[in-house]
Amino acid sequence: MKDNNSSNIEIAGQSIGGGHPAYVIAEISANHNQDIGEAKELIGIAKNCGADAVKLQTYTPDTLTIDCDNEWFQIGKGTLWEGKNLYQLYGEAYTPWEWHEALFAHAKEVGITLFSSPFDESAVEFLEGLDVPAYKIASFEMVHHPLIRKVAETGKPVIISTGMASLAEISEAVEVFRAAGGRELALLKCTSAYPAPAEEVNLRRIPHMAEAFGVPVGLSDHTMGSTVPAAAVALGACIIEKHFTRSRETPGPDSAFSLEPDEFKAMIDAVRMAEAAVGSVNYSLTDKEVASRVFRRSLFVVEDIEQGAVFTAQNVRIVRPGYGLAPKHIDKVLGKSASRNIARGAPLTWDHLG
Repeated sequence: MKDNNSSNIEIAGQSIGGGHPAYVIAEISANHNQDIGEAKELIGIAKNCGADAVKLQTYTPDTLTIDCDNEWFQIGKGTLWEGKNLYQLYGEAYTPWEWHEALFAHAKEVGITLFSSPFDESAVEFLEGLDVPAYKIASFEMVHHPLIRKVAETGKPVIISTGMASLAEISEAVEVFRAAGGRELALLKCTSAYPAPAEEVNLRRIPHMAEAFGVPVGLSDHTMGSTVPAAAVALGACIIEKHFTRSRETPGPDSAFSLEPDEFKAMIDAVRMAEAAVGSVNYSLTDKEVASRVFRRSLFVVEDIEQGAVFTAQNVRIVRPGYGLAPKHIDKVLGKSASRNIARGAPLTWDHLG
């Protein structure tokens, strides 16, 4: 896999990519339940949980769809949103644009980075007025090339989620971004199911995408729990994005597949532990390993031996601890004579051979 250190991106002064801790994003989406006070609370809780950033979604029902009840606009069976049309769903889920300035000010006061996913060009223009530090393109919008061009032209770092996308569609999105002058890009592996079963996540795409596109790659995760994000980091994920709510007991469009604060903190702890465990290609011993070497086997005298006596399998054995000659030397010892008297329980050394 390519070394992606040269293609790291930076959001609000924080480097993201190879050699840096995974960048953890708490996605609020619709979990504010149309209450700006709840949105502010979630920003503060995310900070306390250890998130690096909080993300909003910037759209209105009218910038996403039209108010229409024919079959094309009805949400299909088997989803969390069955029985609604698209306009109704987005009317419940959107973050009012008049909140944004106050939410960005609150995030600054709390001390956490805040940015957003724009869903059309007007949202980009609006967010530019707030001087957002980065943009995220949602999976459902990654085929929206005019939107990708628009965010690329801002010169800001951009994260593109790739749920539902073929390799060819990802390549097209990357090409559009770069052709429009975009420089700092990261991709997210995503499975667009809510919630997503672990067996459909296919984390092995993360190192493959990093190799194919030469950019930092992370995971936008819709599974429940901490296992999948930790495994993603072990495979090289540089970003972890996860939906975040105060309580799944509170009804909302996204709450059913979001983590609660204690779960979110546990996920971050698992991610950090996975990072520490991955380490580097290093065969040197740790201090604790050096101390443990005494519990290896080695050659010990197990019967009193007089000077001149021959070493045999009866008076020399391979036992713990590891203070004597290494076991690999047993054939060089057997049949040799003792240079001195040796008491039972002494570690055998080369000086004992006559």
